[in-house]
Amino acid sequence: MFCVNDGKNHKIENGRDLKALSDKYCSSVTDKKTGQKFDVLAALVDNKLKELSFKPVNLHRVEFIGYNHPDGRRSYVRSLCFVLQNAVRELYPDKVLVIDHSLPSGLYCEIIEKGKNEDGRHKPYFVTDDEIDRIREKMKEIVAKDLPFTKVKMFSEEAESLFLANNQPQKAELQKSLGTFSCSVYYLDGKADTFHGPLIPSTGYLKVFDISGMGDGFCLQSPMMTDFSKVMPMKRQGKIAAALKEYSDWCSIINIESIGTLNKAVKDGKAVSIINLAESLHERNYAKIADRIYLERGTKRIVMIAGPSSSGKTSSSLRIALQCKVLGLKPKVMDLEFLNKQLNELLEGKEVEIPRFDFKTGNRIFEGNKLRLEDKDILIMEGIHALNPEMTSTVDNSRIFRVYVSALTSLNIDENNNMSTSDNRLLRRMVRDNRVRGITPEETIMRWNSVRRGESKNIFPFQENADVLFNSALIFELPMLKYYAEPLLRRISPNSPAYTEAVRLLKFLDYIIALQPGEISAIPPTSIMREFIGGQTLTRD
Repeated sequence: MFCVNDGKNHKIENGRDLKALSDKYCSSVTDKKTGQKFDVLAALVDNKLKELSFKPVNLHRVEFIGYNHPDGRRSYVRSLCFVLQNAVRELYPDKVLVIDHSLPSGLYCEIIEKGKNEDGRHKPYFVTDDEIDRIREKMKEIVAKDLPFTKVKMFSEEAESLFLANNQPQKAELQKSLGTFSCSVYYLDGKADTFHGPLIPSTGYLKVFDISGMGDGFCLQSPMMTDFSKVMPMKRQGKIAAALKEYSDWCSIINIESIGTLNKAVKDGKAVSIINLAESLHERNYAKIADRIYLERGTKRIVMIAGPSSSGKTSSSLRIALQCKVLGLKPKVMDLEFLNKQLNELLEGKEVEIPRFDFKTGNRIFEGNKLRLEDKDILIMEGIHALNPEMTSTVDNSRIFRVYVSALTSLNIDENNNMSTSDNRLLRRMVRDNRVRGITPEETIMRWNSVRRGESKNIFPFQENADVLFNSALIFELPMLKYYAEPLLRRISPNSPAYTEAVRLLKFLDYIIALQPGEISAIPPTSIMREFIGGQTLTRD
């Protein structure tokens, strides 16, 4: 075994697991930037993520990882979710835990009653502050016992029955839709569950966590990336939380609230109907935004649209412009950011010269193109800084209508395995950049952390400044993206630094049944998805 952490080759005995090897050769990992030491939580074996119970044979390249590594953090959070699941099962045996979606502070969770309301929505069980305290204390008890997480293989039919008995029909449906003979099931203190990725060795590692009340449920907080001794601070972002909740409720109403139920709908030949339904929801929400803009047209003549990478900002600006035209407005859509002086002059009815941005020199070039806001004209501007008030510090904020666009999917894998919204956007970007710019999927993956850091600095802190939020997620997009992204990911070689992430994404895509070309052709040419897969007919005219 070659250990990356100490840079040495080691002869190992057959039958020894990674935990024993870690204890002998790498008892902790040190962050290169901060010098902070972390417990070993998992390992990359030939760039594939493995649990510490894995027993290597033959020649392997092994890198032990801790919480400072993205896959170490994911393993920690998955294990923490299992502890939460067991605590809720013990305290509320007649109810079900749902880990619904990710938030800036952690994971939003609800405890729900069995069955649904007449409108198709789940019946949330409102958790009081005292009950949250009891759940937290029960989790601490489980952590203090240092109970092991164990993985066993079982026949799929047996697992389906087990999940149904645990009041987890989404897990059962997912397993059934995959059509495999066997699957892996994890156990903690005699209770079974599935988590789609490795867990850490035992509960004793989970020393840092918290839960805080939020909405009808609570937020499960894991440690900060910069300081493991502290949990991520609570950030009350009501607009984002409301948008995620609204989409989750809509998925529940149409009875497609997990990958398993989506797979079943696709297998039953309902893909085109789902496409039509999802696109109709988008059209309805674009029209609502245009209605707001029309009602405030007397004062707000400038519309600014921002959002993270691959959220569909360009398509959204054009779709909103179309809906504004329906109402008799005359939108002018641009992808540049004016100076404060120019914006004020436009609002005063003056004519301004529009520069062209030269990407080679990084300068604005003035070529005599003029613009004036006439009666019924509105200016729609798209840019990553559009919600940052500093960018328009000398402009009267009451004259600007701000829109935040993001793919806030809350379609989960199953009851307690949520889907990362950033993974959704990464797949979008990978498909688009390869098609339009010739960028390899490997390059996209390697650049992604830098993109995310930029978003955390320039976009996410200003989300709540928006007048309205548009959720650009489409319920059919994962089966569609699988058709395009899977072949790209399989091109990444095992010795690539992007291979670990490629394997993780491919494993996730394995849970999804891809759309077929005939079904993809039903996606309308004005869809946000056409921005990524091609065939879009939206124009700035």
